[in-house]
Amino acid sequence: MSNRLATETSPYLRQHADNPVDWWPWGEEALAAARAQNKPILLSIGYAACHWCHVMAHESFEDEATARVMNTRYVNIKVDREERPDIDKVYQLAHQALARRGGGWPLTMFLTPDDLLPFYAGTYFPKTPRYNMPAFVQVLEGVRRWFDEKSDEVRAQNASLATFLAQHARTDVHTDTLDDAPIRLALERIAARFDAQNGGHLGGPKFPHASEIELLLRQATDATFDKANRETLARRPGERGDPVPLSALSEPSSSDVDAGSWHSPGRREWNGVDGQAASMAHLTLARMAERGLTDHLGGGFFRYCVDERWEIPHFEKMLYDNAQLLPLYAWASRAYRPDVPAQTAIRFDESAFADATRACAGWIARELRAPSGGFWSSLDADSEGEEGRYYVWDKDEVRGLLMTNEYAVVEPRYGFDRPPNFENHAWHLQLAVSIEDVATQTGISHTEVEQRLASADAKLLAARARRARPGLDDKILTAWNALTIAGAARSARWLEDQPLLAEAGLALDFLHANVWKNGRLYACHAGGEAKFPAYLDDHAFLLDALLALLQVRWNRRDLDWAIALADALLERFEDREHGGFFFTAHDAEALPQRPKPWMDESLPSGNGVAARTLLKLGHLLGETRYLDAAERTLRAAWPTLSQYPEGCCTLLLALDEFLHPRTHIVLRADQSDEAARWRDALAQFTATSADIYRIPPMEAALPSALDAQSHRSGGIAYVCRGTQCLPPVTDPTELSVV
Repeated sequence: MSNRLATETSPYLRQHADNPVDWWPWGEEALAAARAQNKPILLSIGYAACHWCHVMAHESFEDEATARVMNTRYVNIKVDREERPDIDKVYQLAHQALARRGGGWPLTMFLTPDDLLPFYAGTYFPKTPRYNMPAFVQVLEGVRRWFDEKSDEVRAQNASLATFLAQHARTDVHTDTLDDAPIRLALERIAARFDAQNGGHLGGPKFPHASEIELLLRQATDATFDKANRETLARRPGERGDPVPLSALSEPSSSDVDAGSWHSPGRREWNGVDGQAASMAHLTLARMAERGLTDHLGGGFFRYCVDERWEIPHFEKMLYDNAQLLPLYAWASRAYRPDVPAQTAIRFDESAFADATRACAGWIARELRAPSGGFWSSLDADSEGEEGRYYVWDKDEVRGLLMTNEYAVVEPRYGFDRPPNFENHAWHLQLAVSIEDVATQTGISHTEVEQRLASADAKLLAARARRARPGLDDKILTAWNALTIAGAARSARWLEDQPLLAEAGLALDFLHANVWKNGRLYACHAGGEAKFPAYLDDHAFLLDALLALLQVRWNRRDLDWAIALADALLERFEDREHGGFFFTAHDAEALPQRPKPWMDESLPSGNGVAARTLLKLGHLLGETRYLDAAERTLRAAWPTLSQYPEGCCTLLLALDEFLHPRTHIVLRADQSDEAARWRDALAQFTATSADIYRIPPMEAALPSALDAQSHRSGGIAYVCRGTQCLPPVTDPTELSVV
């Protein structure tokens, strides 16, 4: 008989609908029941693609005897952490405080019913004692005895935890000066723990820290760029091309037409760390792409690897990981330095990074694109009850699927000539040797190797498709879709074929039609309805996506939407007393703590993305209220930035863009002859050196400073860095890298 979860739209909750556990979804009805019965709450938090969530479900939640204890002793609540990240953040922090170690999923918390504070915390518990852990039933019985017999101890501990949670959320320490000291310290710490053989952090497990890689790429790109641009912003009075205040923009006079070029202020150089940053970024990206984090047949990246060599992953594939890695590989394809990385199996170069981008984009479009628009959330790690079963191979199976000449190249390429790497009986594919080495070993040409591999890959992919597929989580999450849209838009500026861009545009249209209701944003679309008032991440990531997509194709609706989202951040999320943004809106459900997250997790920090996007929008529009809010955020975050900068790479990127504002260019030109006239001049600006907005001539009544940037026959470019601008440029030959 199904429980209350049967009617939920979350696939994760529905996975537990047939458990004998009397599960409740989180809500006032469940909380009221716990208070009325004076029963502690067993709160279980997980997500659909989580392997250990499935293990605990099979072992305990599907077991009649365990369920009887749960139902008798507790009010049992199940939460999808992807739908309710607000709940997950609060109880992950509480777990850290109680257990003195990091949490994870499944998260198992025992709450007192009146204040919802946890008095016992854990993650996965086995059905029988093992892994130095007690059996789950032992935990259930022991925790309930403590609640019943030691209520004074429970209350005293809860009071201490409440104090900790309140103090953890305080951000009333600010700095008078913002400088790049946290960036320098972060780069030093990243370098100190860098794995020079395998990329990423030393040791295992290995996670793809996208914001950290972006910081390294940014430092490497900026330092290289600045070597050719030494002139400072403060030029001699009267020199042609002197910057002017943003507020002074107007139609160009005749003296403006031949204005000279303007160069960026010289940036910092940190003892050669620019070359080191490039090496660390490119080696990490190469190792992730050549080894087991990548699905070498279907494209895309798995969640993380359990070992230090990126060889064996947990096999769940998440939209948000791929969305964040997509633009980094595109960036690396254009900013590659041929001296790094060394000794990679597939000789990574510009084309290899570009191929990884396209494979990732292809997987998202093929596997996670919803027919109505938008992107689904994830594919499960398990199929037929086993993790990785869909992806790993038996050597005899592969040999039987392929022609002899195909297997001759597949065997060395994918490592079938080596011992099995998955649980001592199967092979998870990785690129073991380069195509050049395969050609040498087999005595055939490079081209012939590629052709045989392509034929073999098609056969293996077709055979894999006949297997039982991993489960699909078909929620459409606003924040994750926004990350994907932004990644596709940025990749489109690097790669001429613009992979995933069309799908990203459809996803944005879907979000506008389905999760933007009467001026309010919602976090999730599932079961045909918008659900859950949106969080900080939804607003900040979507604002970032809109600004990224506006640089690929102009849409007035998207500009207006971006302004509405920025205003919502200030009105509904900002800590007006201390600065920064809360994770939940001012009118959101009250929980034991209201998080204000600074550090990056599997997603970039919402405060970091908010600060970056408010700086971009504020400079584009000349709106100081956005710029001031970004600055307040950085000042509020300063204690965390100073102490743990390597964990706050998104905020460091915002800090860097505050100290060294990005260049932005507004081109007012039509889409025919005028646009063609400016094409070559704009091509010198990369996605990292400038933001470019191409606004059609007929666009009228633009907001704020954009309204003064009007069209002129032949096209006209307005070039600004921060709040200072060059005189408008009407001759494309006068437009140079700034």
